Amino acid sequence: MSDRLPSLNALRAFDETARTLSVTRAAEALHVTHGAVSRQLKQLEEQLGVTLFRRQGRGLALTQEGELLRASTSQAFERLGQACTQLRRRASEAPLVLGCPGSFLARWFIPRLDRLKAQCPELNLHLTADEEVAGRLGTDVDAVLRFAEPPWPDGVRVVELAPERMGPVLAPERLDAPASDAPPPAADLTTLPMLHTRSRPQAWSQWFAARGLDPATMRHDQSFEHLHYMLEAALVGLGVAIAPSYLVEEDLRTGRLIAPWGFIETPARLGLWLPAGAPRRDIDRLIEWLRQELARATH
Repeated sequence: MSDRLPSLNALRAFDETARTLSVTRAAEALHVTHGAVSRQLKQLEEQLGVTLFRRQGRGLALTQEGELLRASTSQAFERLGQACTQLRRRASEAPLVLGCPGSFLARWFIPRLDRLKAQCPELNLHLTADEEVAGRLGTDVDAVLRFAEPPWPDGVRVVELAPERMGPVLAPERLDAPASDAPPPAADLTTLPMLHTRSRPQAWSQWFAARGLDPATMRHDQSFEHLHYMLEAALVGLGVAIAPSYLVEEDLRTGRLIAPWGFIETPARLGLWLPAGAPRRDIDRLIEWLRQELARATH
């Protein structure tokens, strides 16, 4: 005699048939055909070497052996259902861990947290800033927001949210007021201190090329480890910074910074990086909110 358990599908078919005392109703509950349930029951009886049901009038009744098995299967499936419910609840209550660059977190995300909580009260979000956070994707980080250029690496799913728009910004007192309403010539940049960041070493070169300026005329006055520090330097008037438009929205709106030469679209994209496989259910709601907020910024 084999001690191997019968298939779970056969036991499930038996349990549902024993509950309803009808193969037809069991098939409807399990979303399978009448024939599929009948085959599972026959297979189960052959494996166990007993008869589980007997005919009673126009319906079914459990045999003594069927009653014995039913007492176990009903309890087992009930406990399985409770365990699965608890796991789903635990998964929905666990925070969604989102990583993003520190500058984006400080200058774009945190100022919008109140709006996120008001619009998505069900979203339990934990934010983390780490330059190497993408390497932890799928382990202790559920998703990563980052600017990067395609092609995307294998093993991740990237949801593109918006193009990167990059441009020079500076404190208004650093620039003499133009004699007319026309923007100052782009060449005027070469007369001002130019600030750089190691996290975006190509930014100035891309902007110069897009504006038809000679990169040889580009100045290298001060470099910073992080973009956030470079922007703080621009705010206190140390020179002209080059930054994504999303990070300086509030500064431009309040007049603390100006962008007289405009922004260009770079090959990079702001994307939400996700591990391969089935995504968490709350990811879609986050994506929807991010797209709404980023679209708001462009209007």
